[in-house]
Amino acid sequence: MNKIKEILSNKWFKFGYITLAYLLFLIWLQNFWLIIGVAIIYDMYITKKVNWTFWKPRNYKQSGKKNAVIEWVDAIIFAVIAASIIRIFFIEAYVIPSPSMEKTLLVGDYLFVSKTAYGPRVPNTPISFPFVHHSLPFTNSMKKSFLTWIELPYKRLAGFGEVKRNDVVVFNFPEGDTVVLQHQEASYYQLVRNYGREAIWSNNDIIVRPVDKKENYIKRCVAIPGDVLQVKEGKLFVNSKPAYTPKGQQSTFIVRTNGTEINPAVFENLGINQGDVQIDQNQLSTYSITTTFENIAEIKKLDNIVYIAESISSKDDVSIDIFPSDPRYKWSVDNFGPIWIPKKGTTVTLTSLNLPLYRRIIEIYEKNKLEVNGSTITINGKQTNSYTFKMDYFFMMGDNRHNSADSRYWGFVPEDHIVGKASFIWFSVDGQKGLFGGIRWSRIFNGIK
Repeated sequence: MNKIKEILSNKWFKFGYITLAYLLFLIWLQNFWLIIGVAIIYDMYITKKVNWTFWKPRNYKQSGKKNAVIEWVDAIIFAVIAASIIRIFFIEAYVIPSPSMEKTLLVGDYLFVSKTAYGPRVPNTPISFPFVHHSLPFTNSMKKSFLTWIELPYKRLAGFGEVKRNDVVVFNFPEGDTVVLQHQEASYYQLVRNYGREAIWSNNDIIVRPVDKKENYIKRCVAIPGDVLQVKEGKLFVNSKPAYTPKGQQSTFIVRTNGTEINPAVFENLGINQGDVQIDQNQLSTYSITTTFENIAEIKKLDNIVYIAESISSKDDVSIDIFPSDPRYKWSVDNFGPIWIPKKGTTVTLTSLNLPLYRRIIEIYEKNKLEVNGSTITINGKQTNSYTFKMDYFFMMGDNRHNSADSRYWGFVPEDHIVGKASFIWFSVDGQKGLFGGIRWSRIFNGIK
């Protein structure tokens, strides 16, 4: 036993296994400029010329004297470094802020998101305040938590797989490159369409964020590169086949009774929130209910129900806010597409009609200079009628289909925006019922499907 302890405490043994772990990390990172770190490790364990732990004396351990301040500083620095590495490269906590994924995920669900599922991204902005996303705490999102002195290009390390159809994915909001600080919940581009650029810029503070500092969104990936997607009368089709329907998927239904009201206890027993039930004030026997198909089947069994139908928007109910925000595309949330999802390496013929679908990809995501003069398209100074995609793209939708701002509004999600795969719920609380009374014990440690 003493021999083993002697080996483990030997400086050369420590140097060996730390260096091996560091070299394996460099191979994964594929950045061999950092090989200089081996020299630092060698000095830390062998030559000890530099006091790398500058907050404590060189011979602090050998002295046998304990200092509470030094011990705390030591522990905090180690915890910050270790937790930052885990958060960047392996797993990150995430909380559900909105009902767009109900009932698969609920507001107040706390998740772990796996970075290794698809491979972690190397941060675009490596100089940043630890454990926060894009804004310093207690600053009302006015102060950036990162510096742009160093901006690295997109690079994804090897992972365990690729994004698959129907995965629940966390990603950076594609339209989050420009943000109106006073209205961060809304898309800058939608605000400009609705109110005009001059009005938005003259009355608000506008900031720009790099990809890795855009807001995090969570949705279901319903179509992958190369797929053809279409929504017809509220039904989703991928490659002309009915798409997967999650068990918790919600929609909005019109429900009419024989004149009597539905007992509120029915909604409570089915887990339907009060905010998801609207009564028509002109016709009190008519309800608009947002819930799952399973719940609506139970409501249908009630004796006083005379009519139930899913609320589907008309084909004429088009909006300029629906992607690609072009009046030639008469699309709505319930009648959308068909649309082809761009795939890396695939070349498409560009026309004045399909250019609105791909313009943001060409200009913003893949950083080309695009000019259009009549029917003439010029990319990076060269006239062309085709474009080859440099990245894969995905189409994301919320399971709460009538209460989800998703790809139907802002289009494709580029591969460099993918953060990770939602793995499991580690805690869940209903904020309306308080911290202790609202804990949803049945959801804790549930996997996400």
